[in-house]
Amino acid sequence: MPKTSARLLSLLSLLQARRDWPGALLAERLDVSPRTVRRDADRLRELGYPVVAMKGPDGGYRLDAGTELPPLLFDDEQAVALAVALQIATASGAGIEEAAARALNTVRQVLPARLRHRVDTLRVTAVDRPESRPGPQVDSGVLMAIGAAVHAREVLRFDYRPVSAPVPVRPETEAETEGDGEGGRGVLPPPPRRVEPHHLVTWGRRWYLVGWDLDRADWRTFRADRIAPRTPTGPRFTPRELPGGSVADFITARFRGTTAATGDGVGGWPCRGEVILALPAAEVLRHTRDGIVEELGPDRCRLVLGSWSWPGLVAAVGRFDADIEVIGPPELRAAFGQLAARYAAAATPPRHP
Repeated sequence: MPKTSARLLSLLSLLQARRDWPGALLAERLDVSPRTVRRDADRLRELGYPVVAMKGPDGGYRLDAGTELPPLLFDDEQAVALAVALQIATASGAGIEEAAARALNTVRQVLPARLRHRVDTLRVTAVDRPESRPGPQVDSGVLMAIGAAVHAREVLRFDYRPVSAPVPVRPETEAETEGDGEGGRGVLPPPPRRVEPHHLVTWGRRWYLVGWDLDRADWRTFRADRIAPRTPTGPRFTPRELPGGSVADFITARFRGTTAATGDGVGGWPCRGEVILALPAAEVLRHTRDGIVEELGPDRCRLVLGSWSWPGLVAAVGRFDADIEVIGPPELRAAFGQLAARYAAAATPPRHP
């Protein structure tokens, strides 16, 4: 029989692997008696692990949720995945950078030498794209409040502030927002938004709430850094079917300015064009993030691309250093003519210095 400490770790690992374990099966896997399994379950409870004994003909055990976080047991792949995820979390925009760094240091200290070496050789530096001003930070408490409403399927009530207005760092309660406005002069704030929250998503380092706006009877996206949740939440609701089939298609279509994505990779853009480039398809594909590339020959390919505007689409196609044949539509051909005249004028030296 293995030592008690090793047996406890084996029992804990089994309890984390699946939800319910029959007592007889645990005893067989650990090669001990059912009585020993009962004693080991009691020892785990004394250490803070919420092991629940299930009644029934066979009996059994389950690792339930507790009030405190006990020591966790990860396999090798889980430990490496956790360390990498914590490194990436520093660029999440969720205001957890410092906590993620401390958690990573804690995980690294207890890793076995072989895993610590694997993590240290895979050092990930998360770098944001340079911007004129830093991206908005979302308080983790706001994200937790939104996530809880999504999980519970409860109507979320919140104040949605202008971009320039500061966002409170904690949810507001009714008592904190009641009154006669600024300075008692009867200026009332706008009523809170009432939304059925469906998804909390991240896009371009910003967090968004996707939900059904009850007052406007339409699907809306809200920036989480501008949300100040109110408590308590509203009644429970039955989830609606999201347009586009998935939250990824929906949010992509909304940022393209359309109502739903068509699934072909470019149909959601307001302007869509087709050209033939005198380049290999493999070379064009390396520089095409959102479009369709079809090989027509060793040095010729068809490109279907979308953009916000026809001049923008022309500029996107023009970045390829190759001859271009426009297939359509006419708006794309006209935009090529407009930009050609504009570029020709820019290339002409001025008449007067």
